[in-house]
Amino acid sequence: MLISLYIKNYALIDELTVEFNNGLSIITGETGAGKSILLGGLTLILGKRADLSQVKRTEEKCIIEGVFDVANYNLKPLFKSLDLDYDVQTIIRREILPSGKSRAFINDTPVTLESLVKLSQHLIDIHSQYQTQRLTKDDYQFQVIDALAQNKDHLKVFSELLISYKFLQKSLDELKNSKAEMIKEYDYNLFLMKELNEIELESINLEDLESQYEELNNIEVIGEKLSKAKAILNAEDLGTIDQLNIVKQELSKISSYGKAYEAINERITSVGIELNDILVELVDLEESLSSDPQELEQVNGKLKSLNNLFQKHSVIEIGGLVRIKNELKSKINNTESLDDTIAKNEREIPKIEEKLNQISKKIYQNRTKVIPNFVLQLENILIDLGMPNAKFKVELNQLDYFTANGKDSLQFLFMANKGSSFNLLKKAASGGELSRIMLAIKSVLAEYVQLPTIMFDEIDTGVSGEISNKMGEIMRQMSHRMQVFSITHLPQIAAKGDSHFKVFKTDIDNITQTQLKRLNEEERIVEIAQMLGGFNITESAMAHAKQLLN
Repeated sequence: MLISLYIKNYALIDELTVEFNNGLSIITGETGAGKSILLGGLTLILGKRADLSQVKRTEEKCIIEGVFDVANYNLKPLFKSLDLDYDVQTIIRREILPSGKSRAFINDTPVTLESLVKLSQHLIDIHSQYQTQRLTKDDYQFQVIDALAQNKDHLKVFSELLISYKFLQKSLDELKNSKAEMIKEYDYNLFLMKELNEIELESINLEDLESQYEELNNIEVIGEKLSKAKAILNAEDLGTIDQLNIVKQELSKISSYGKAYEAINERITSVGIELNDILVELVDLEESLSSDPQELEQVNGKLKSLNNLFQKHSVIEIGGLVRIKNELKSKINNTESLDDTIAKNEREIPKIEEKLNQISKKIYQNRTKVIPNFVLQLENILIDLGMPNAKFKVELNQLDYFTANGKDSLQFLFMANKGSSFNLLKKAASGGELSRIMLAIKSVLAEYVQLPTIMFDEIDTGVSGEISNKMGEIMRQMSHRMQVFSITHLPQIAAKGDSHFKVFKTDIDNITQTQLKRLNEEERIVEIAQMLGGFNITESAMAHAKQLLN
């Protein structure tokens, strides 16, 4: 229920605050007075896109704010899914900034337009000429029947299963179509995998392997240099170690004469120890040298194989080859398990299909139960709305395939006059007839479903007299179960309201402004009298207005 509406700096509205009650609220006003502006402001807080051209003073921001009582709408789960704070009095605010950007808030939490639309569709249903045309669309017709049939939960489960069903079908088709190609690739991948397995990548250290190759390939040079270095260090009398010992003997004689001499002597001693260690290591290295042409050939072959693999797979390190090996393993495993995956999908699809058939059958049964009473109620209301010969038929047929609405096809057929034949609603009904049919359907729905606030925007176009009186009565009856607004030009409908608002223009400081005013009893009589007879109000018009209100 819409409790209040605040609009500032929007179109011809400078600033406007209005509070609403439950029941039937009537909005009237001269053509061009600004009823469409009021509606435009309302649609902004329902998620319509905004632009700077709608702002009255572009240097100031535009604000539209609505307060809604959502206590009876069971919206806590929706608020939770949108990550919003729930409040029985929910405030929705839209702001259009001077930059042209707009912002939306729900209970002071910034939200996207998508979130705003998801919530607002549970709050207000603005019935315009566009929505009347929706009545001819299959999706809307299904919505009507399913609302009466209470199929909401069934359709939710059906929709989730249908997504899984279609995904599995698509996957199965793709697997079957790609099976031949995958088998061709399998042999090649197996060959590549064999090459990578043979070289035992995980046990190779490329740096060590290259070092080993350099040693084996230069074994003679290494032996020669080691031998020469050893001779230089260890040659008798002329060897470096012997010469160093002589130096050490000389320095030891003066080491007690001062700290500087003592320090240099210790350093010479350390060098001597180090040279002796080096000599021992040179001997060990020389003795460990072994010329093995076969080992050299093996190492060289492994390096060549690695370089070939680097080039073939466009990588420069062992890790890259390991990664490719793992990818190949995954592809091979996928190919080897392809038949199992196909078989698994082929087993799973019939199971889901069986569940879909069971749910779609229940949906069909529920629809079948409510259609006769729906048609009867609809025809009775249409009689009151001046269509005594109108006949309605709802054809529900089962299909052999699944759709988003179950496994049924649905057609609303209509016959306006005796002697005619049933035809599709969009072909058989005029615009005025569609408006009355839509009103009748909303009236039926209101008896079974908790509808949001509904606003009828001149649904009475093209009717008058007793028919308009009946339309007003239907809206009044609907308002016993929900909040109803009617924007109307007809006094018969205006007189049915529990409250009456007038939209009008006024000039303030040579600036035209649109305003909205709640009429008291006397003002309401005058307004209806003017709707009956124009601005020159006669006594008979006043009397007629009082009669309508009573």
